[in-house]
Amino acid sequence: MRDRQDQTPTPLKVYASKNWGHYLRRPELLVFLPALSLGAFWAGGETIMMMIALGLPLLFALAGAFRTVPPGDHVLPDALSGLALRPQIAKFLDRVLAESEVSGKNTACFVMQFDDADVLLDRHGRAAQTEVLARCAERLCATLREGDTVARLEGGGFAVALAPMRRMDLEGMVQVAARLQSAIAPPISLDAARLYVTCSVGFCLGPKAPLPTGASLLDAAQVAADEALRNGPGAIRAYTPGMARKRADRDAKRGELEIALDEGHIRPHFQPQICTDTGVISGFEALARWHHAQHGLIPPSEFLPAIEEAGLSERLGEVMLYHALAALVRWDKAGLRVPNVGVNFSAAELRNPRLAEKLKWELDRFDLTPDRLCVEILETVIAETDNDVIVHNISALAKLGCGIDLDDFGTGHASITNIRRFAVRRIKIDRSFVMKVDEDQDQQKLVSGILSLAERMGLETLAEGVETKGEHAMLAQLGCGHVQGFLFARPMPFEDTAQWIIQHQANRSILPKITSRAR
Repeated sequence: MRDRQDQTPTPLKVYASKNWGHYLRRPELLVFLPALSLGAFWAGGETIMMMIALGLPLLFALAGAFRTVPPGDHVLPDALSGLALRPQIAKFLDRVLAESEVSGKNTACFVMQFDDADVLLDRHGRAAQTEVLARCAERLCATLREGDTVARLEGGGFAVALAPMRRMDLEGMVQVAARLQSAIAPPISLDAARLYVTCSVGFCLGPKAPLPTGASLLDAAQVAADEALRNGPGAIRAYTPGMARKRADRDAKRGELEIALDEGHIRPHFQPQICTDTGVISGFEALARWHHAQHGLIPPSEFLPAIEEAGLSERLGEVMLYHALAALVRWDKAGLRVPNVGVNFSAAELRNPRLAEKLKWELDRFDLTPDRLCVEILETVIAETDNDVIVHNISALAKLGCGIDLDDFGTGHASITNIRRFAVRRIKIDRSFVMKVDEDQDQQKLVSGILSLAERMGLETLAEGVETKGEHAMLAQLGCGHVQGFLFARPMPFEDTAQWIIQHQANRSILPKITSRAR
């Protein structure tokens, strides 16, 4: 018969390992000490009884059963504390790779990363996240063969190194990756709730590693896992040399973005918002722009996805908020009336449990009242979120006194219940509904319906992307309260705003007449 480890591991068998040290670190087992002492007395007399009664607690103490845990230290469940760590699995892979030329056997390394791990943490907390990881670790160990190694990684992922085998191909490893995903797929019962978790898996075959070392093989699997996570949920990716180049490019891009944020190259441009009834300035919106030394002014569509992918959304939010509040203070000192400034808040920022406290501190720092800040939130965030932290934050900001603006209304299918639930103050009608509203009767009906709904709900309205006088006039006639777009001004650096405000106030006139095209 063929050696079992020489085959692709189709039926994977249970593997678990325990040692005496594991049990000696569990002081609750000392509950059996009286019974053991009595049994020792009957079997060997008083001397044996004393040896058991005194020696057993000493063994437990030496094993660390009574070690006190400093405050703040986290004690991992047994299923996690029994796993290998990165150095151990790298050494295991080193040994297999070093012996591969003689034995003819090789290995593969898998890295598993959980999809939506931040959602699990936000919604259920750190203790629940640790318990879920422990349950998944147990399932993985029960799925793998004897000789396979599981390690826990920083950040909550797992690495799996397969025991040496002769036959190893891409198709077989994809099947193994799918089995690892299936192992953690069943729901996990936790505090009367059933949690479903999924993971994305990246792997690298031993011969495909950039260098013949365990660390290189593990890093290659990590690169593949990162690529899988970006294409998830539940994606599987095999390592290819091109992935390393992509990752290096992304890392370089992240470094460039960090420098741009730190040195003020990414900063807001301000676009005015106008009241349709009076023509006065009702506010400004802060919109991110990148002043690149080589490429000039870069629009947000070209760098915001990179900001999000690099995990820098919160840092960008801090930069935008600081400049927006600073602009309000400078306008006030110059005697220019700007009621408020709108700042977009990403989902990543809204997941910060201390967001309301942070914003209050910033407002106090600039000596501004909360009503001077409009928190702009994409409709897609409100329509899709069931995140308790986001719900709490938006409610807290509304209670603080900040205006809540629902951005790009009409694109995310937010329900009326959610609009009420999040205490929305104003809806911003998306440009797609505003375009040619003075010519297209269907557009007029859509906008009229939105405005009627807003009026009945007591919400203010603002139309985005107004580019023609006809659009402006029709929106004013239909009852839209505020407008914003290129017709009035393109987003401009702060240095240009003062002159624009003065000129607008001087040129303010009556509302434009409806053109003959509007019907």
